[in-house]
Amino acid sequence: MTAELTRLAHAVLSVRPLVDVLEHPVRLAGPVEIASLVNRMAAGLGAPEFHLTDDHEGLGTFERVVSDHLGLRHRGLDPRFAPTEIDRAADEAAAGGFEALCARHEIPLPGGGPPLPVYSAGEQGAPAVVIVAACGMPAKLCEEWVRFLAADHHVVTWETRGLFGSGMDGADGTDGADPATDVDAQAGDLFAVMDHFDVRTAHLMCLCGGAVIGLAAAHRDPARVSSLSLWHGDFAAVAAAEKTHHQQNLVALMDMGAADRDRAAAIHPVLCQTMLSTVPPDLAHLVVYPYATADLLFRYCRLNGEIMKTDVTPWLAGLDRPVLVVTSEDDETAHPDGSRVVAEALPDAKLHVRPHGDHISLFQGDKDLMKTARDFIQNC
Repeated sequence: MTAELTRLAHAVLSVRPLVDVLEHPVRLAGPVEIASLVNRMAAGLGAPEFHLTDDHEGLGTFERVVSDHLGLRHRGLDPRFAPTEIDRAADEAAAGGFEALCARHEIPLPGGGPPLPVYSAGEQGAPAVVIVAACGMPAKLCEEWVRFLAADHHVVTWETRGLFGSGMDGADGTDGADPATDVDAQAGDLFAVMDHFDVRTAHLMCLCGGAVIGLAAAHRDPARVSSLSLWHGDFAAVAAAEKTHHQQNLVALMDMGAADRDRAAAIHPVLCQTMLSTVPPDLAHLVVYPYATADLLFRYCRLNGEIMKTDVTPWLAGLDRPVLVVTSEDDETAHPDGSRVVAEALPDAKLHVRPHGDHISLFQGDKDLMKTARDFIQNC
């Protein structure tokens, strides 16, 4: 039974980014008699209070996502667990979690605005890897990559400007104004992270739309980039490349949502359902983060829309750095043709095409993918 407590503790840690931005208390489907147990666990892990209910159908969209991940209706938790056992499970989960793996800081945002959450793992002074994640994704989504790479590297990453951390509403003394959203500003965040952790040069590991940010940074200051890897890059604006229906539809939705907050609120319910229909259940609670509220969606549309509308083609021919370009034959999210076109235009690129996979599968701890990444980084 204590194993169930441990699993619950890890699940609560995993949903924290999402529950932190939902209206509190977050309702959960589960037996009301274990409410005290669940909330003691939540308090021990820094999560907000939950309200348990038998009415699963009455939950909001994201409350159902959290409920499904916690799975309280199926865990068989004994409400008589001693408080000391609950606290021990929480402490052990926290000690082995992403929060313990990484040092987390908030640094001033270049150009002004809410501070930027940044993360560091591994030994400072070791060869550095900057993980340039997909726009709007919690850093925890990259946990498997951080754990793997930090064994031999100093790994740093950050969470997208204006979507995470304190001060998004001006509570930290900032004016709460929306920060710049252009790709150059987002690439500037990459260098701000490197500067904060005293990283002079690094390999840039770029995931999905992060490929655009990484290429922008390498074009802007190639001396700070030793090599790059582009994983299922979202090159929706490369004219010579084919696009998936998902890319075409998402560009249109980003434009609509970025128009103003009222428009974002209007499309929010439809976009949420569309997103949830394409996300695997084991990652849904992390991947849906930028859709959690209408205001987050508005900010996300502005940031990700800029990424999806940026054509990287002019930057490629002059980039004299080793680049690994990874895609698959059947990626229906980011068309593999975009990766092929980009690889062909780069002077020193290696194209690796998997039979199956998409950008979501990158976050599921595939050992072959991790070996591919490590071998490329170490051999550059």
